[in-house]
Amino acid sequence: MELNRYLKDRQQIIDAALDQYLPAEDTLPVRLHQAMRYSMFAGGKRLRPILALAACDAVGGDLMTVMPAACALEMIHTYSLIHDDLPAMDDDDFRRGRETCHKVYGEALAILAGDALLTEAFVLLGGMAAEQPKIVDSSRKALHIIARCAGSRGMVGGQVVDMDSEGKEIDLPTLEYIHTHKTGALILASVQTGCLIGGGDDKAFDALTRYAEAAGLAFQVADDILDVVGDQALLGKDVGSDEARGKATYPALLGLSEARQRALELRDMALDSLSGFGETAEPLRQIAHYVVDRSF
Repeated sequence: MELNRYLKDRQQIIDAALDQYLPAEDTLPVRLHQAMRYSMFAGGKRLRPILALAACDAVGGDLMTVMPAACALEMIHTYSLIHDDLPAMDDDDFRRGRETCHKVYGEALAILAGDALLTEAFVLLGGMAAEQPKIVDSSRKALHIIARCAGSRGMVGGQVVDMDSEGKEIDLPTLEYIHTHKTGALILASVQTGCLIGGGDDKAFDALTRYAEAAGLAFQVADDILDVVGDQALLGKDVGSDEARGKATYPALLGLSEARQRALELRDMALDSLSGFGETAEPLRQIAHYVVDRSF
């Protein structure tokens, strides 16, 4: 399997669906919808919706059945980035290779664009059961998982602990809490959603949950490393900002070499969890390699 081609193909499919699901730019209020689309179509990797589709593939499901949920996950992720970049939080000027939403549209509209994307995500998720009666139970379970992983017991909670830890010495369990909640929770929700709506059984769900937990943490460890050694032009966002703000990161706590070793261990754990799957899980295997290998 050629991963770059796979990712590009999936990105195109997801972008086309997002374009369909989001209100058009000329829909009132125009500036709000322009701001939403500005951030949504700024060239992200679409990792979370791709993981949802890949998990659906792994259990033999229909990709178009899970597409609304996959796009909802990307809307939630993009809202979190808009708010993350605000002066009140990370105060970043660049995201995905161009100016952040608040730099272009102002802070007030950026906040509202994030709010609107979060709400649109649940419009999609809430409509799935009505539009696809065969997946009523699985779509309800997926909605519950996504809401939990996005809220105070997931992504938002991780962001709060991350902010509270700035400039402080913290231990490894606290750092892992931050990463498994702020980043890992939505990755976990993506994989579990793809499995559920794809028709996976309990055994597959448990295995893919283990995959997502390891891969999600590996992704953030790699991100921490890239903030130290990465190229801003290639990454499309500010580098060195974690250290400047005194943020808790794996390189800061463990050192660069040990952080890389931890990323490799997590990658291998993710791969081991897929041992019971055949070729249908190959995209998930390749993604586990990709999220870690990009930091070396």
